[in-house]
Amino acid sequence: MASSSANDDDLTIPRAAINKMIKETLPNVRVANDARELVVNCCTEFIHLISSEANEICNKSEKKTISPEHVINALESLGFGSYITEVKDVLQECKTVAMKRRKASSRLENLGIPEEELLRQQQELFAKARQQQAELAQQEWLQMQQAAQQAQLAAASASAAQQAGSSQDEDEEDDM
Repeated sequence: MASSSANDDDLTIPRAAINKMIKETLPNVRVANDARELVVNCCTEFIHLISSEANEICNKSEKKTISPEHVINALESLGFGSYITEVKDVLQECKTVAMKRRKASSRLENLGIPEEELLRQQQELFAKARQQQAELAQQEWLQMQQAAQQAQLAAASASAAQQAGSSQDEDEEDDM
């Protein structure tokens, strides 16, 4: 790398990721700490080299975003053409994994129930809710009818009592 200032530490690959790759690639080999540090620096330099070249290719094509094609072209122009087939395979694999993640995040997909069945269940629930609402409305109407009848009976009873009371008053007046 060109310099080893404090800012270069921000631009390195996490050592834990490199250590994991080394262990997975060479499970029965011990690697000295200096060698691990060298691998981290080489990886960082390689990424910087490829991304700088991809950026130049991107700028030449008057684009603002580096695409996978820019990276593949950068590999070719820097003499790493032998990696292109493997890079394209990894790119396709990444796209497949991303697509599966998007599908998996869909709640409908997670249920495992076909959309038609979910729609049928929804319609069934709506029909049940409408039926319950209609029953409640009918109960309320019956209660209002009963209350109205009771009010009429009470009014008729009060009227009869009032008439009976006034006819009794007349009878008393007649007696006098």
